[in-house]
Amino acid sequence: MTDQTNSSVQYSQDADGVVTLTLDMPGRSMNVLNDDLTKPLADALARIESDAAVKGVILTSGKKEFLAGADIEKLFAMTRAEQAFELAEKFKGFMRRLELLGRPVVAALNGTALGGGMELALACHYRVAVNEPKAKFGFPEVKLGLLPGGGGTQRLPRLIGIQPALPLLLEGTELSAEKARQTGMINELAKDRAEMIERAKAWIAVNPKPVQPWDDKKFKWPGGDSRSPAVGQMWAIAPSMADAKTYGNYPAVNNIMSCVFEGGLVDFDTGCRIESRYFANLAVSQVAKNIIGTLWFQQNAINKGRSRPEGFDKSTVKKLGILGAGMMGAGIAYVSAKVGIEVVLLDTTVELAEKGKSYSAGLLDKAIKKGSETPAGKSALLERIRTTADYKDLAGCDLVIEAVFEDRAIKADVTKKTEAVLAATATFASNTSTLPITGLALASVRPEQFIGLHFFSPVDKMKLVEIIVGKKTSKATLAKGFDYVQQIRKTPIVVNDSRGFYTSRTFATYVQEGLSLLAEGQHPRSIEVAGLQAGMPVGPLALQDEVSLSLSLHVVEQTRKDFAAEGKTYTPHPGEAVLVKMVKELDRPGKKAAKGFYEYPQAGQKFIWPELARHFPLSKQQLDQQEMIDRLMFAQANEAARCHEENVVLSVADANIGSILGWGFAPHQGGALQFINAYGVARFVKRAEELAARYGARFKPAALLVEMARTGKRFE
Repeated sequence: MTDQTNSSVQYSQDADGVVTLTLDMPGRSMNVLNDDLTKPLADALARIESDAAVKGVILTSGKKEFLAGADIEKLFAMTRAEQAFELAEKFKGFMRRLELLGRPVVAALNGTALGGGMELALACHYRVAVNEPKAKFGFPEVKLGLLPGGGGTQRLPRLIGIQPALPLLLEGTELSAEKARQTGMINELAKDRAEMIERAKAWIAVNPKPVQPWDDKKFKWPGGDSRSPAVGQMWAIAPSMADAKTYGNYPAVNNIMSCVFEGGLVDFDTGCRIESRYFANLAVSQVAKNIIGTLWFQQNAINKGRSRPEGFDKSTVKKLGILGAGMMGAGIAYVSAKVGIEVVLLDTTVELAEKGKSYSAGLLDKAIKKGSETPAGKSALLERIRTTADYKDLAGCDLVIEAVFEDRAIKADVTKKTEAVLAATATFASNTSTLPITGLALASVRPEQFIGLHFFSPVDKMKLVEIIVGKKTSKATLAKGFDYVQQIRKTPIVVNDSRGFYTSRTFATYVQEGLSLLAEGQHPRSIEVAGLQAGMPVGPLALQDEVSLSLSLHVVEQTRKDFAAEGKTYTPHPGEAVLVKMVKELDRPGKKAAKGFYEYPQAGQKFIWPELARHFPLSKQQLDQQEMIDRLMFAQANEAARCHEENVVLSVADANIGSILGWGFAPHQGGALQFINAYGVARFVKRAEELAARYGARFKPAALLVEMARTGKRFE
């Protein structure tokens, strides 16, 4: 017997009295926990509760995936903690009814179950999943500044133990079906949907009166509760270890630990109520609003093509040429070949090109060790990368990306040689990080098909590509560039041409301000810690070492020459003198040479060069940490606002996502422009003026911000 309780939930009962509830929300690619699903699900449950003929329940999905999670839009709109608390309690109430039904309930997971979807599965007595390679299981809420609010922090530790559960909750790890089975989150795997349903029914047949472990009077915590000595030792160090990583910027981490710890001292229902309170606290927090607004809504808008010109058919690159097999070229070759693109990797000699190809081999060997790649997959990928020193081999390429040294003459030379063999329809792109695209396109015979594709290192890990539009770049070329970036599974942001574009220009203010603080005599360790306390992934001095002091100095010198050639007055940043001294006087060009602001011993961790204090003597006036944090953050945010004002960065979303994915701008702030929003535009302007009065005109608030403060506007 089959009927529909509601179009979102299909109700089917077989001859053995087993009801199958199939979640299948119309008009959506994935099921989402909102009123359109939870209400008909509750109606179906009420029907089952009143029907003694029902012997068991199977909960499954009519979609490719099981259930994505909660309705983020509804949660994001909440402004009062009471609303979030009631939402969590309502969801928990439904799930308690499900697990106290008195009849077996099996979650038949035909695909991904994350967040609320996994919580719903844990509320069932048994979980069978299809062993689908792409399916993911887990609790990623922490990545949005939240915690599992449907009992996840209480059921998972009681199911698999506090110590194995905590990392899954704190890191938001998404597990494969096999890994989820190994942890105990899933009980059994099936090869396909038919076998999954068959196994679910078989379990129901032999378990007519199941009880959840935590509802069993004899229940004992796997590995012990929060009072047990082994778990107690973990609790003694876990908070300090977490704080050493987060610097207190992510309240979700502490709230999750509190939920698990306190839940380990009380009964299940009390633990669930504790969780609802901690959930409500996070749901209306500024950090969650920042992260969700940017890394959910804005990033989704970008990935759906918000910045892509309309009116052009979707394109794919079948054959890609890469000029330069160094670190960047090698990385671009790998990510392109990985999605099936045929790659021609060109360098001045075949030996250098082969060395670039070996980078892919190394990454693949690591993947094989982890079990995420096979030897056959490695061979197939490497076969797609052809090495050469002959430009004729670029014939037939849809797109060519140059990733050679940051020198105009070299770039002009390879552009001309490449265009001589390219088809008329092909696109040429430069991977420059600082040189204006319009100037580089002067070497091209078809500047309308010339574009900037700025990758970030290491390419295989960094998710962002900055697409730079030159003055003559056509919309058709931009559309092709955008499609290629998505083809290699990266996030594209689109910016107009400018020196340093958006990311390099704004990122530079962070390291330059760190150098300025050093020049003023601030303690190098305090400077580094200020960067980490601000939420940046690395301190400014360590980051400058990574980028290379010699490269940054080269960019500065090139910029000076360009200004002189254009008859413009160049105003040096106070941090530039530090670069000159470090590179030219002290011969410390950065990490590549194993000597920069840090020492890099072959065995052991890096440490700040002890002689730094002698060459940059400490001032008697040491700034407090907040003053340094403000300088590091305001320098970046103010420059981002200037880029928006000058129409370099084309949208608030591109500015925020570009800052987080491009150079690691404090993710908990939601991006460089969202930092200004959350701080308050008028308050930001006032503080920027204070910093400008003390430290120089570079902190003077962008004119756009002054106008926004006057009119009460914010970045939207």
